[in-house]
Amino acid sequence: MDDNVGTGGHVPVMLDRVLELLGPALAGPEAVVVDANLGLGGHSEALLAAHPALHLIGIDRDPFAIDFSTRRLAPYADRVTLVHASSGDLADVLARTGRTTVHGALFDLGVSSPQLDEAERGFAYSYDAPLDMRMDTSQELTAETVVNTYSAAELARILRDYGEERFASRVAALIVKERAKEPITSTKRLAELVREAIPAATRRTGGNPAKRTFQALRIEVNAELSALEAALPAALDALALGGRVVVLSYHSLEDRLTKQVLAARTKDTSPPGLPVPLEAHQPRFRLLTRGAELPSEEELARNPRAASARLRAAERIRVDHD
Repeated sequence: MDDNVGTGGHVPVMLDRVLELLGPALAGPEAVVVDANLGLGGHSEALLAAHPALHLIGIDRDPFAIDFSTRRLAPYADRVTLVHASSGDLADVLARTGRTTVHGALFDLGVSSPQLDEAERGFAYSYDAPLDMRMDTSQELTAETVVNTYSAAELARILRDYGEERFASRVAALIVKERAKEPITSTKRLAELVREAIPAATRRTGGNPAKRTFQALRIEVNAELSALEAALPAALDALALGGRVVVLSYHSLEDRLTKQVLAARTKDTSPPGLPVPLEAHQPRFRLLTRGAELPSEEELARNPRAASARLRAAERIRVDHD
């Protein structure tokens, strides 16, 4: 959701490519698209403008995103359904809206610009703020709770699995040692501890050493990977014949998970050696991208936050007949 229209005038990440890939699936008279990570609604606005008959279902767990997008998409209000929910609840959202079949699905993962830019949200190590990091500000679990109550082993696992932090055990041990003296409640204090825990030689390269820890905590607080694990298969299941999905990831964990889910749906599972492929084992989807596509140099110049974006897409080519 590195979509910062209205917070600097940038266009949403890889917008032209998203429109190009989803376009053929959304040209019908009763097309429905689900934007599973609505954010500031930049992609949604462009899709609605490009397809005058399109109905859009937008999902976001951040109340700010729902409020902002409600205003932004007001010109299309009769073709828009916005739902305050986690993308992990996608199947339930579609059931509740009565739109169990869709023609397009967009996932723009990660953290949105307002979340990064508003210091008090606690997502960024570049500001001193309370350790919060909740996308849904109504939920109880915060980064402060994780940092001050999880065991050293749990913290190390999160930092290793979600932050791909080589020094996870060292960082976790120092956090546990320091929180015994007094609770760790600010982003600045946490960033200082991470810096202290990581060997000096490593600190000299690769940007701010706190980056990986902050990513890991954000993913844990917001259950981002488990939401994607539930939402992407649900979206694929809901796609009509010819329907398309586009996924924008911003770190390797999301991209790897997306690649695995799409690979499983796009391979022939027939037993080897059969003279004729079995219909029941034919893939239901085909990939529309070769590997993960990257933003262009031109886009990076316009929108530096697109730097880590990776795009994958697929199309439904068969439906199961009961």
